[in-house]
Amino acid sequence: MNPKPSFLGHRERLRKKFLNGGFDSFLPHEILELLLTYSIPRKDTKQLAWTLLKKFGSLNDVLDAKKEDLLKIKGLGPASIVLFKLTRNIMRAYSLEKIKSRKEISTPENLLEFCKASLHGQQEEAFEIIYLTIRNTVIDVERLCQGSLNKAMVSPRKILEKAFEHNAAGLIFIHNHPSGEPTPSNEDFNLTETLTRLATPLGIMILDHIIVGRGKFFSMKAGCLISDRKED
Repeated sequence: MNPKPSFLGHRERLRKKFLNGGFDSFLPHEILELLLTYSIPRKDTKQLAWTLLKKFGSLNDVLDAKKEDLLKIKGLGPASIVLFKLTRNIMRAYSLEKIKSRKEISTPENLLEFCKASLHGQQEEAFEIIYLTIRNTVIDVERLCQGSLNKAMVSPRKILEKAFEHNAAGLIFIHNHPSGEPTPSNEDFNLTETLTRLATPLGIMILDHIIVGRGKFFSMKAGCLISDRKED
């Protein structure tokens, strides 16, 4: 009888380690190794995991990488790429359901958790709105547009119309800079300032505008670019 290949024992140990303690004790390459075992059935995935991390830099960057860049990695086939993209989208869907199920957004960490899962690593620019009640209960989260954003797609009038449709008392804007640098542009600042000026007299508060970069975030609220002042 031929002995089992050594990688089979390693896979079993990884799976037991995960079942017993989750990812808390896992290193990034071990997470990738375990993930790859479900798309590469008969091969040691350890070296491939290290290759991916060396090429892209981090676990997040591997999952966010473009399909054409992933296909350049020797040993990585379409099944693994589908698995990566499926995993990434499950993370977003899970985070979205989690934030919708919360009674309120009570901490900045709650908000950044969602922003990271929703927009971090997106290759195209996207603009999302979180609609809230007066008690900060989440009514809905909507991706208003994606791709090459223009003034018509994210016009103050359209955003306020959407706020009224949702009967929202508060709005949080989230969008990403695919360049990776989250510093607000003049357009970002002007849009937020205009919306704050128009929305406040209507009883709608602009609570924050979060810009997502590569592993970094910028909060206009934290940066004192959004005022707490209410109109008299």
